[in-house]
Amino acid sequence: MNNHPFGEVIYSYTRAQAIADGVQVEVTKTAQEAGIRFPVFITRTAFDAYVTVPPDVTGQDEAVRLWDIVWMLRFAIRKAQTGQARLPFALYVRNDNRAPRLVKLVAMCGPLDMDAPEPAITIMMPDED
Repeated sequence: MNNHPFGEVIYSYTRAQAIADGVQVEVTKTAQEAGIRFPVFITRTAFDAYVTVPPDVTGQDEAVRLWDIVWMLRFAIRKAQTGQARLPFALYVRNDNRAPRLVKLVAMCGPLDMDAPEPAITIMMPDED
């Protein structure tokens, strides 16, 4: 019996490689503090846009900004329907010295890695997949 129904794998890019390359950031510890049991990762694009504090923005802290993201993810998970793998959620983020604005993110649940089928959550921008 063929272990590869679509043929041999030509190329794969693992989560471990994505973390090593800086394409994803592991935020599991913060997510666990918020009550999320699965490993959680965020794409570099989302991290840079909503966790990293822009230059000259006052009164912001990366740890708090990350906490806000995983906390809102936690509430979205609680409201999600069973079996929902793609979960949109939103929160307010202040990226300048004016009022915060509503931003949208998406969380997807899938395997931790190519050789690790246990579930993990990836937070990303709505146009990432």
